[in-house]
Amino acid sequence: AVVSTQSGHYGRGETHDYLKNIASDVHIVRGDFDTNTSYPEQKVVTVGQFKIGLIHGHQVVPWGDHDAIATIRRQLDVDVMISGHTHKLEAYEKDGKFYINPGSVTGAYSALERDPVPAFILMDIQSNTLVTYVYSLANDEMEVKKIEFKKSVPDREE
Repeated sequence: AVVSTQSGHYGRGETHDYLKNIASDVHIVRGDFDTNTSYPEQKVVTVGQFKIGLIHGHQVVPWGDHDAIATIRRQLDVDVMISGHTHKLEAYEKDGKFYINPGSVTGAYSALERDPVPAFILMDIQSNTLVTYVYSLANDEMEVKKIEFKKSVPDREE
């Protein structure tokens, strides 16, 4: 399944139409500047064996705080938490869960990052494995990193 997620600052309807052309399943949450109130503040999506939580991130205080994001992840009871708002690219594992901030594809201004780097992510989910491809532009060169996260599968009782 091809799934597109957008964590706020969605923009115009043309963006939605474009994403629908490349992904069969588009999920959007509202950002702090989005005027379309039909988008939810948070969303949980199941893809394969993974429950994925989406928030824009303006709800996180202080912005980008890992512990505050972990609290929201626990409230949503998800395996993967995608948040944004800071425009700072991050992908990390903590306490057996995976966290992603895809950054900003345009390298938009960030109050927390002196020189924001344009970035985006692609995720590939197969069984209990999530592979995240992180694309970033540094020194006019596209860098691609691959991060693998395996969801722990409970042992079967015999």
